[in-house]
Amino acid sequence: MQDLYGNEVSTSSANALEAYNEGVDLFLAAQVGADTAFERAAQEDPSFAMAQIAHARSLQMIARPADSKAALERARALADGLSAREQAQISILGHVLEGRGGQAYQEILSHVGDNPRDVMAIQPCAGVFSLIGFSGKEGREAESLSFFNALKPAYGDDWWYLSVLGFSQIEVGQLELGEKTINAAYDANPKNGNAAHYKSHYHYEVGEAEVGRAFIHDWIKGYDKQAVLHCHVSWHDALWALEAGDRDEAWEIAERDIRPGGAWGPPVNVLTDMAAFLLRAELLGEPRRDDLWQEISEYAATYFSNPGISFADAHAAIAHAIAGNGEALAKLAETSAGTAGDIVNALAHVYEAFAQGDWEAVMEGLAPALATHERIGGSRAQRDFMEFTYVNALLKLGRLPEARQMLAMRRPRIRTGLV
Repeated sequence: MQDLYGNEVSTSSANALEAYNEGVDLFLAAQVGADTAFERAAQEDPSFAMAQIAHARSLQMIARPADSKAALERARALADGLSAREQAQISILGHVLEGRGGQAYQEILSHVGDNPRDVMAIQPCAGVFSLIGFSGKEGREAESLSFFNALKPAYGDDWWYLSVLGFSQIEVGQLELGEKTINAAYDANPKNGNAAHYKSHYHYEVGEAEVGRAFIHDWIKGYDKQAVLHCHVSWHDALWALEAGDRDEAWEIAERDIRPGGAWGPPVNVLTDMAAFLLRAELLGEPRRDDLWQEISEYAATYFSNPGISFADAHAAIAHAIAGNGEALAKLAETSAGTAGDIVNALAHVYEAFAQGDWEAVMEGLAPALATHERIGGSRAQRDFMEFTYVNALLKLGRLPEARQMLAMRRPRIRTGLV
């Protein structure tokens, strides 16, 4: 009995294997239903450990931690007697689910040599919210590309593999190659939410705002709102509407599909996408929405009360600063938690100065962080909030030539609407 990627699995139930393969396909495509498919596989064969651990991972992705933990424990209880590959996958995903990312990554590096097509064990390395993306390392974008380049012989033209490889190429600036790779991935499976998302990043990086907006605005119409990327893909749609001057539509998308209570998505996406949207709207001249800043600050305080995920903490700092939530902001200004706590500290002070209109302090605080801001995680597009905040401060000080020079040096292809 083998899964979609040719790995032998410890089940004798054809129905269980069929449901498991359906779950893997949906999970890798960021579509709805992976959790229920894995649950069905486990019901068909209660001893099917791979179904249990995959179920645990899928539940983590849709923010059901208690259910995820229960499924993980069921998988661990079934581990005795499994193959070495299956035991390793349970160990790896157990570390991922329990927050030991560094240990998980080291086990993956050891595991991948003999099991390069163990896709569920390798998937945690894919994307900017991955074990590599949230590692806090300088040069982690190049590390991601190196990791997936090495897997070419094992995956060939597999649609999931091409999508994550293409995104890795785009993030390091290999735009022509990345375009070919991501288009091949999308053409192989247009329902792959990751490929559609990464195509948006390609259009963003090359400054094709109209093309990107037309593509994603049409594609998202067929994407279930309960899907894991719906909130974030909506963020791309809303940003392009802002840049095009369709401000009413941008706010409508944000209210419906990004803000707390409107969006469906993992809390990390709701926080970061809404805070980033509100900030960019201000930078493009929209009036400050104090009600929405207060809402997202309260959301951050509820879901990320304890610092530790630097990308979320960075956006929480923005929200708390502009909302005037001094107690929560002070916590982030002093935290040593997370892989890039020092940048979070700096951003807490930067956006406090931003809220007060102290543009010199904004620039002084941001300048050191810009050198290594990949350490907080997120994509180049997501981290542009720092570049654009710096440019905005220059404009507020009447230093237009320097603002243009800054963009020309840092983000020459991006159309921002700022200058």
